[in-house]
Amino acid sequence: MTTTRDRPTYHHGDLRNALVRAAADLAERGGPDAVTIRAAAREVGVTPTAAYRHFAGQADLLDAAKADALERMAVVILDVLGEPPTDATPVEAALHHMRAGGRGYVRFALAEPGLFRTAFCKSEHDDLTRADETLADAPPYAFLTESLDELVRVGWLDPALRPNAETAAWATVHGLSLLLLDGPYRALTQAERETLIESTLDMVVRGLAGGPEAR
Repeated sequence: MTTTRDRPTYHHGDLRNALVRAAADLAERGGPDAVTIRAAAREVGVTPTAAYRHFAGQADLLDAAKADALERMAVVILDVLGEPPTDATPVEAALHHMRAGGRGYVRFALAEPGLFRTAFCKSEHDDLTRADETLADAPPYAFLTESLDELVRVGWLDPALRPNAETAAWATVHGLSLLLLDGPYRALTQAERETLIESTLDMVVRGLAGGPEAR
């Protein structure tokens, strides 16, 4: 599932996006500190002067790359979401929504490792005193929050278990993504990966159900 993107190239009228993609590649290879205006311009094949017309400096470029990565992850999640079966009950539809979010999250990580890592890297503009607000604005996190709220509305998720449920579900899926990218699961076949993803989502659902069996 993992793909290697070609070196970003500049197409007329699309320099800003090309620089953002270059920043993601630079961050994957060398971390956030590797993202500079000059390096991104070199990747794309333009002068730093041209790049500075779009970004004031490294932090602005990295912030744009992070935002772009989160938006692209949301697109993948929506692509995976599709529609629940026409005869699905409200509970089944809500669980379909929840599982699709986790499935899309992991698939994005495997298909776009540079963007995935960039989405969660540190920036000098990060304000940890506003972490909750920052998370709420991130499309994948908003999707997870809405999914959990819907499970409460349809009567499946006990409201007493709702607080901080995002953290447990997110940590599980994010951790699996990293294990598949960089850990001992990176050598699995695609079929083995899919089996592991589904079994992990099963575990998340059982945990949210508040008992040994999902309802």
